Amino acid sequence: MKITEPPRTPEQRKADLLGRLEREMDIWVATADTDGVPCLVPLWFVWHDEAVWLCTRLTNPTGRNLRDGGRTRLALGDTRDVVLVDGEVRTYPMRDVPPVAVEAFRAKTGWDPRGDHASYAFFRVRPHAVQAWCEVQELPRRHLMREGVWTV
Repeated sequence: MKITEPPRTPEQRKADLLGRLEREMDIWVATADTDGVPCLVPLWFVWHDEAVWLCTRLTNPTGRNLRDGGRTRLALGDTRDVVLVDGEVRTYPMRDVPPVAVEAFRAKTGWDPRGDHASYAFFRVRPHAVQAWCEVQELPRRHLMREGVWTV
């Protein structure tokens, strides 16, 4: 999109967002530890059952921060088509993760963490707020979800 193009409707932005969540493989995951030290990493993800599912080790900073902090900000990578998702995190040790979520993750990424190292866990991120915009002309109506409810 160029700045001279008309802005997308909120409905089109939501459709574009959901399409990206289905097809993109990586998402930026922002967390902070108890001292406020930030951590930003890309992780594979799957959009399943109205949530973003991530998998990483509980022994690394991102896993600890997701578990202990209970919230995150996610972002898709394109700076000309911005997507920000603020969400609440629930941690699932491998023995407790719903099999359907693991299968959705495996189907998308080709990786089944259940057969990998024992320190892996899944993290379900339920969106609380979602913003999406391309260029400055879409900033005024960028909020597609507030307080866990789609605005469109």
